[in-house]
Amino acid sequence: MSELKEKIRKFFERSVELARSDAGRNTGLYLLFVVVAFVFWALMSLDNEVQRDFDVPVELQDVPDSLTVIDDFPSSISVGVRAKGSQLLRFMFSSSTPAMKVKFDGNLLKNNRIVVSRAKLDARLRDYFGSGVYITACRPDSLTALFTTLPGKRVPLIINAEVVPDFQSTISGKITASVDSVTVYSSSDLPADFHAVVTEPLVKTGLKDTSRYEVRVTPIAGMRIEPKTVTVTVPVEPLISKKRTIPVEILNKPENTNVILFPSKIEISYLVPMSSYSEDYPMKAYADYNAITPGNSKLSLFLSTPSPQMSNVSLSTDSVEFVIERL
Repeated sequence: MSELKEKIRKFFERSVELARSDAGRNTGLYLLFVVVAFVFWALMSLDNEVQRDFDVPVELQDVPDSLTVIDDFPSSISVGVRAKGSQLLRFMFSSSTPAMKVKFDGNLLKNNRIVVSRAKLDARLRDYFGSGVYITACRPDSLTALFTTLPGKRVPLIINAEVVPDFQSTISGKITASVDSVTVYSSSDLPADFHAVVTEPLVKTGLKDTSRYEVRVTPIAGMRIEPKTVTVTVPVEPLISKKRTIPVEILNKPENTNVILFPSKIEISYLVPMSSYSEDYPMKAYADYNAITPGNSKLSLFLSTPSPQMSNVSLSTDSVEFVIERL
């Protein structure tokens, strides 16, 4: 520690000695002139007229609760201004441009629309940037949004999804959204056949686990839908193999006839979701008496319709031997 202090002391002594030398004084004087020249240049530049483009955030305020804005009111506008550099200094070097607040006024309403004309917009921009600032361009040149005083209507939401799981997984339940219905606002009464809205298409393949996606609700011209986006959940489970022994039954057997099958039970194997492994879904194997042909000692087997949770169902054997007894 004492060695470090000694090095620091020697460094400062050397610096002071250098600063007191002729070379040190000349260098210091040179740097002082550079700083002074930069200050004069900056002051002269700020006094010159410059032209700049700014993205100005826009915020609509004091909208009555009885009024619902249907269109998205522009969140920002691109503005070209010409003024002295000193007047634009706070906008040129600000990390975030403050929002221009547009207060709602009954005079802004025209034919179910909120309209801020170019003349009103220019006046508001001059107040925003300050007097002496000339507005050279404004895009868009006016602000407008459709509104309604009608209450919203709740309608069901339909999920438009096309999802394919991985070959070792399965869709294990209903695909759901974070809400089952949405609120629709319109400036006029909704059509009589308007009963639901649909999400934008969700297309996914190779899913191995339960997945969630942010999906937009398909917009409709002249209407506002809330919420605009929903979370769609696709339940996916891994498939596991299972084996069971099930009985074989004979169909279409005539009366006074007994058919003995060898074997009378067979093993089946299939895939099921992991959560359903403990379930034994109803399943039977059948042989058809009418399929017996002379000289053939075997009957082909077929299965009953499997449960939707079962996939890739297979038999340990595709046929059984039989003996017919007349009663």
